[in-house]
Amino acid sequence: MTDTATTVTAVLPLWLEIIVAVLVLAGAALALLGSIGLLRLPTFFERVHAPSIIATLGCWLIMHGTVLYFSVADSSLALHALLIAVFVAITVPIMSIFLMRAALFRARQAGRDVPPSLSQPKVDGGTEAKDS
Repeated sequence: MTDTATTVTAVLPLWLEIIVAVLVLAGAALALLGSIGLLRLPTFFERVHAPSIIATLGCWLIMHGTVLYFSVADSSLALHALLIAVFVAITVPIMSIFLMRAALFRARQAGRDVPPSLSQPKVDGGTEAKDS
């Protein structure tokens, strides 16, 4: 006798399939929009916002669709996708901040016209302004 793997597909109600499809497609569309923004925006500081903000929202939409689908299909709460979304929500903004700070530092070192550092005291006519 041979063991054959049987695949069982859950039959979900149509209204649930539509909700899951809308969530996943909206998340994918937002991820695509972030990718287009990455390609089209002119400067690094503008480019870094599109994928970081929009990809995080797209990830959350896909995560909601995944949790909804697998929770109903398995008849138990499926939170495995939540861990991925939380990790993305924590790491993406932090890495964006680090990348922007590094780019600002390099731009200041190169003498480009960028906003001044807020952590350094201002120099007005040879005297340093002190924090009070």
